[in-house]
Amino acid sequence: MKPRHVSGGETGRPNVKWSPHLLTRDFTLVWWGQMVSQIGDGVSKLALLWFVYAITGSPLKTTMIGLLQTLPPILFGPFIGVIVDRVPKKLLLISSDLIRAVVLGVLPCLLPVDSFSIERLYLMVFVHAVASAVFGPALTAAIPSLASRHEFTAANALLQTTTSIGIIVGPALSGVGIATMSSQEVLCVNAVSYVISAVCFAFVHFPRTEAVQPAAGGSPAGTFRDVLDGFQYVLHRQRIILMLIGAASMYTFATSAFSTLFPVFGKKLLDLGPIEVGYLWSAFGIGLLLVSLGLVSLSSWSLPKRIQLMALSSFISGLGLLGLIMASNRLMAAVLMVLIGMGTGTLTPVAWGVLQEIAPASLLGRVLAIYNLGAMTSAIVGMTIFGWVTQEFGERPSVFGIGVGLFLSALVSLRVSRWVRANWAEMSLPSEEEVRPVVMVTQPTSH
Repeated sequence: MKPRHVSGGETGRPNVKWSPHLLTRDFTLVWWGQMVSQIGDGVSKLALLWFVYAITGSPLKTTMIGLLQTLPPILFGPFIGVIVDRVPKKLLLISSDLIRAVVLGVLPCLLPVDSFSIERLYLMVFVHAVASAVFGPALTAAIPSLASRHEFTAANALLQTTTSIGIIVGPALSGVGIATMSSQEVLCVNAVSYVISAVCFAFVHFPRTEAVQPAAGGSPAGTFRDVLDGFQYVLHRQRIILMLIGAASMYTFATSAFSTLFPVFGKKLLDLGPIEVGYLWSAFGIGLLLVSLGLVSLSSWSLPKRIQLMALSSFISGLGLLGLIMASNRLMAAVLMVLIGMGTGTLTPVAWGVLQEIAPASLLGRVLAIYNLGAMTSAIVGMTIFGWVTQEFGERPSVFGIGVGLFLSALVSLRVSRWVRANWAEMSLPSEEEVRPVVMVTQPTSH
């Protein structure tokens, strides 16, 4: 089916509002599973970062956790995209959750305390990150089977509320756990949360996007052709994807460094202990939750306006970070963290919604993987640079540089919005059928 040419009007999409019909049984199961696993992620993230910094005293070594979590999308991203396009989403989601439960939940409980070394932790984090690199695109690519086209942004925002709830609850629980138990025992919580998520996915039915097509002959050459097809689509068919990757790259350059180094900033810049750092990170989650709920009602906005909102939110986050440098007390820091959370919570659900709208379902996994490849490459550069800046020059120059990075993300997003507004009539979008294909059973070829 050829792409549908969109002309006339600013939006090229029906001016419909989000409907509670999105809250189907399947979407509700996904939401609850994600909420539990995101709380587990929030608990483990602070525990991991605090553990490494406590035993090394090195901000640069602390950033290794973030670097290891970022490497898999860079190393394997395009091939993961092919897997997401070819393998049933349900199988990928359940398998990823169970692997993560074992690697960062069960193993820390079974290992003796004296063998729980940094090197072993780094290895477990990397394996966990590989499973997460599959899980993220698989879940995002499954959204078109759970929501109508005009509800994609709302669906992404609702799922992001689970991330914000995890940030609000998880770090606070983690801070208490670190203070009363140990980082190793805190990590064990993740096993239960990931298993619950896997159970929820086991009862979800993905009715439309399970039109699984085998890779070309299943051969390495066929897989490489599939990868090249994804790059060709991104580079030559939809220029807006490259522009979104540019905005996302500046965004992750800044935000990944901030989230990875936040325990260092909290301890050194604000003189906080683990419990206070956990509470302050929870304030960030409150801001993220507020903006996620707000985005649910903005699904009917035109594409240029949604991208303008990305620009405004990045600018607000940059201002909040500059204010954090001058924060004179913990209450002011908490208010600024809420503001920063609101600013950083807009780009991802909006960008994912755009990609889900403009990419056909047969290529969506590869498009998301290439998008993540650009964003994560920038993230690993940001974590490395700001880890070094923090160690060599201190916390304030590092926070200032992160704020500048968010200002640059705002400028790029504003440029994307203007380009879309000027070129919307010439853009081609896939039809509703291409975005949400009907179920097709492909019989394997006989040899």
